[in-house]
Amino acid sequence: MSWIKNLKMWLFNQMCTSDARLDGKTVVITGASGGIGKETARDLYARGARVILACRDIEKTNNAVENIKNNPPSRVNKDEYKNNAGELAIYFLDLRSLKSVRDCAKNLLTNEAAIHILINNAGVATHPYEKTQDGNETTFQVNHLGHFLLTLLLLPKMHLSSPNCRIINVSSFSYIFVDIDFNDINLEKSYAPFKSYAQSKLANILFTKELARRLKEANIRGINVYSLHPGVTGTEIARYGNNIFPYATYCHGLCAKLFCKNVEQGTQTTVYCAVDEETANDTGFYYSNCSVATTYRKANDPQYAEKLWNVSCQLLHLEPEEDFITFLKTVSRQML
Repeated sequence: MSWIKNLKMWLFNQMCTSDARLDGKTVVITGASGGIGKETARDLYARGARVILACRDIEKTNNAVENIKNNPPSRVNKDEYKNNAGELAIYFLDLRSLKSVRDCAKNLLTNEAAIHILINNAGVATHPYEKTQDGNETTFQVNHLGHFLLTLLLLPKMHLSSPNCRIINVSSFSYIFVDIDFNDINLEKSYAPFKSYAQSKLANILFTKELARRLKEANIRGINVYSLHPGVTGTEIARYGNNIFPYATYCHGLCAKLFCKNVEQGTQTTVYCAVDEETANDTGFYYSNCSVATTYRKANDPQYAEKLWNVSCQLLHLEPEEDFITFLKTVSRQML
């Protein structure tokens, strides 16, 4: 089995080599109670950041905080970790509820002096069909629409916290298999678990590109936007896999052990986008294995990205405005 391990390391597991510190920086990570989100929190905490875990399961998140405090990343020894780590905080966020998104944003804006990095990491995959209380298909709202709203609400604070602020959207290479069905955005007529997931991951990339464009046109500097494929990782995101076919979750776990990244390896591209000095002046790009990757098909269509933006606004009962700063003020009023 050693040849498989060596092949994985050579082909798939580029590591973030930056030693950048984040002392004095505040990072918000959604879905940080487990999996890639938790390991990302561990890495950035080790770099001295104040890391906010925005999650819906508070008991699980408390356990994650204790685990992070007591177990450094593999690259850091325990003494260094204990003396140079940052802070950890928990905020409640349930992306299945747009009210919860607004409440979380309001709490962050009220209680945090600054927000420098936002990592939209939380996600679900192969979820059984259901709609949220807001009337949106669950996977689409959790993976895209909730993060879309959270980002818009936090942008004014990030603008005040700039320069060198970053927004990171965790996507997936699965986006290449689908287009977004704008005539059936909630997939009421054509739901399939993988289609739903892949559509939401394409939305992450399109959102990244369109947000980068609008920030640039509004002359809002100091906030860069990134999307990424973390790699196929054996995490809890596959827990609904049996909705695709029987034993899919078991097969995913088995394949993950043989061929996929472990969780720490799966965090590396997220960390790279968050801290690497070479990415500090880049925006709107898609990354894989700690480098810029090519996007394909609809992910390269700026009109498609603009259409998704407009549809997302409609689902949030917002009117897109040409003046982006005015638009953000309108979004902020939703919290009142």
